[in-house]
Amino acid sequence: MAGAQQQLTTEVDGQTMKLTNLSKVLYPQTGFTKAEVIDYYHQVAALLLPHLSDRPLTRKRWPDGTAAAFFFEKNAPRGTPAWVRTETLPTPGSSTGRDEMSFVVCDDVQTVVWLANLAALELHVPQWRIGLSDQGRDPQADLIVFDLDPGPGASIVECCDVALALRQLLGHYGMEGWPKTSGNKGMHLYVPIEPASSRQTSAFAKQLAEQLAEALPESVTANMTKALRPGKVFIDWSQNASAKTTLAPYSLRGSDEPRVSTPIDWDEVASATSPEDLRFLPHDVLARIEEYGDVLEGLYDDPQPLPTKEAT
Repeated sequence: MAGAQQQLTTEVDGQTMKLTNLSKVLYPQTGFTKAEVIDYYHQVAALLLPHLSDRPLTRKRWPDGTAAAFFFEKNAPRGTPAWVRTETLPTPGSSTGRDEMSFVVCDDVQTVVWLANLAALELHVPQWRIGLSDQGRDPQADLIVFDLDPGPGASIVECCDVALALRQLLGHYGMEGWPKTSGNKGMHLYVPIEPASSRQTSAFAKQLAEQLAEALPESVTANMTKALRPGKVFIDWSQNASAKTTLAPYSLRGSDEPRVSTPIDWDEVASATSPEDLRFLPHDVLARIEEYGDVLEGLYDDPQPLPTKEAT
């Protein structure tokens, strides 16, 4: 779709779009260009969209490449096309001082490509959907997420060990976790649930993180204090708060190379012996999709009720 030329006018699912600065290198260490970023996102859009749809989107943009400055963007930027879905939602406690903001909501392939053309390399979403809430005023989460973050001296291999222990603990409550790499050093574990308030999901995630930290004190911490993290995996449960977001599955990272937050299966989690085993670039991800399909297919098909206090 996007060649070596500087700009291109093309049609994406019936929508005419102008793609610009296509030869600009966005990942200087590898020479990965904006054209390649757009092409990757266009190819992976069908698998990415179920995780973006109906969720307010936060973008992390690198207009001059990952060796230069980036910025976070929540509001719909000036010049947003009329065909891009936007939703005005409350933003209580926002650092901008705004009570509400107009968010981009990515529901279609055209919007995915438009975002890639803006050098929105990272796509972050909350654990709740707009359609489950009263215009975002009472967010009802349909996911719980555990962010497994290795401290100094630990790696994604240690995260895998913690993920397996967390899976066993979730099984006690009749729940299943779905792992993916963060695209950086750690992992994310998703748990599909029947709609529940973000306050409830945060409390449950914190409870499980603290249970595991108590059971495995040498390798796990649920405390945010960085001084406690060396050699351990920090289970960050706080991303379940309604105002927090997590990098979406299949999103790129704005790192030195175009790593991808990649869904993996439990066999891969159990067999990982090196961080290189779980390092995936766009061509790796597209080859995996070609061979295995979508590892997260079915994530939302069997949501479980959040356990009651009595059950826990």
